[in-house]
Amino acid sequence: MEQTYFEDVEEGSSLPTVRKDPTSQQLVKYAGASGDFYQIHYDVGFAKNNGLPDIILHGALKNAFLGQLMTDYAGHEGTLKKLSVQYRAMDIPGTPVFAKGTVKKKYVKDGENFVECEIWLENHEGKSTTPGYGIVTLPNK
Repeated sequence: MEQTYFEDVEEGSSLPTVRKDPTSQQLVKYAGASGDFYQIHYDVGFAKNNGLPDIILHGALKNAFLGQLMTDYAGHEGTLKKLSVQYRAMDIPGTPVFAKGTVKKKYVKDGENFVECEIWLENHEGKSTTPGYGIVTLPNK
């Protein structure tokens, strides 16, 4: 992964998109790793009996996808300072989701180079399901 440098960042620019292709198997593995065994994430019958269209992605997994977007952008020399998301719609395994973002502001404070970004997870239909924001610090060249 190429390092992003503060001098190269422009307000309004887009972050490189991260595509994820979650599967029901990934949800079972994530349930085991996270301890979130709520059946709406792996039992289709249970999910449908509770008014859902299918099993759905864990909110924290969607948060992790957006975390990857920000840490990939920050690179090895950058630091993730803040990550905040809101769960506004469901995502279904078997369809791709896309972590996207836009640089909203860049500034220097106390000797650190901050970059604030609007971020979101988008489904394959282009609908934002998980909006949020992230802040990273980046190195100088």
